[in-house]
Amino acid sequence: MAVPERDDTRALTIVMHTAFFVLLSASVARYLARHADGPHTPWVIALSALLAALYVLGPALGTRPTPRRLTWLGLVVAAWALLVVLAPSFAWCAVPLFYTGLRTLPPRTAIPLVALLTALAVATQLGLAGWPDPNVLLAPPAVAAVATTVFVVMQRQAARQDALIDDLVRTRRELAATERREGTLAERERLAREIHDTLAQGLSSQRMLLQAADRLWETAPGTARDHVRTAAAIAERSLAEARRFVHDLTPADLAEGGGLLQALRSVAERETTPALTVRVHTEGSPPVPLPAPVESALLRIAQGALANVREHAAATTATLTLTCLDDQIVLDVTDDGRGFDPRTPPTPGAAPADARGHGLPAIRARLSQLGGTLTIESAPGEGTALSAAIPLEPR
Repeated sequence: MAVPERDDTRALTIVMHTAFFVLLSASVARYLARHADGPHTPWVIALSALLAALYVLGPALGTRPTPRRLTWLGLVVAAWALLVVLAPSFAWCAVPLFYTGLRTLPPRTAIPLVALLTALAVATQLGLAGWPDPNVLLAPPAVAAVATTVFVVMQRQAARQDALIDDLVRTRRELAATERREGTLAERERLAREIHDTLAQGLSSQRMLLQAADRLWETAPGTARDHVRTAAAIAERSLAEARRFVHDLTPADLAEGGGLLQALRSVAERETTPALTVRVHTEGSPPVPLPAPVESALLRIAQGALANVREHAAATTATLTLTCLDDQIVLDVTDDGRGFDPRTPPTPGAAPADARGHGLPAIRARLSQLGGTLTIESAPGEGTALSAAIPLEPR
């Protein structure tokens, strides 16, 4: 992954380029001040101009070791070497050239180049100072070693930082992908719960009513027509639920006004049939208004629980009890049906657990989202009591 040049690297590059031209100008001025009439002066001036021109072309060639960049670097080093041979004072220009070589070449190639430039600078300086001069012999290698070490360490730190940035970017992408997957799964669960508690239940009721109407069509046409009308009313209600579901609005019973208690009564009235009587009781007075998510969840839980009662319990009565306490609200759904053993996995048609696998899991999922709890008490032949409790903020 290509990483853009950082501001600190750009600043260091500008300093080194500026230092090179300052040192080159100072070297030219020093040479002219001492050897203006010397035989090598035209060559020194020409080589200085050539070296400056070559150096100016460098930034346009980038920093990668391409053939053009390597050719340019060779010409720069050759021009500088000739200048140092003719005028040893140009040896100070080696420090910016160290940076250029280290920035262009890999360390295994750049370090020998730095050593070669340093050796050439030391040799020419010793020719002027005489042998032995410890300052001339030791100072340039020390400067070269420090400059090379600092640059290589900075380069490695930058490489580690680039790798860390790549890891962070990759981790962020993976986290975003994971969150998208989790969001998709959560949305699928929500859709499954909503469809189960609305459309699936409505379709199940319609099927039962239409099957009953078909059986009674010849012997009791009046009752059969009543079943068909009831099925049509359920279809209308399911259509309203579907439209609100598409627009992610509140359940239709709650949207009609009257609050949770009135919505529960409407559900009980619809679920009441000649074979099943559904009643609603309240204990205490709920806060007005209840939080919308709590109202919606309790209504959906009541619908799902009554669907289980209707389809699996073979009960004659069911009761919805809404208990309002200071710190929580509890919905109990009880029936006098066949019951089941909660510790035993249900078998199809033998217990009031949803045979499609969405009833009780959907109720638990709704409660979990609101920090609530679900309790089920039942035994074969003794009916079932389902209790859903949701905590409330202090009044």
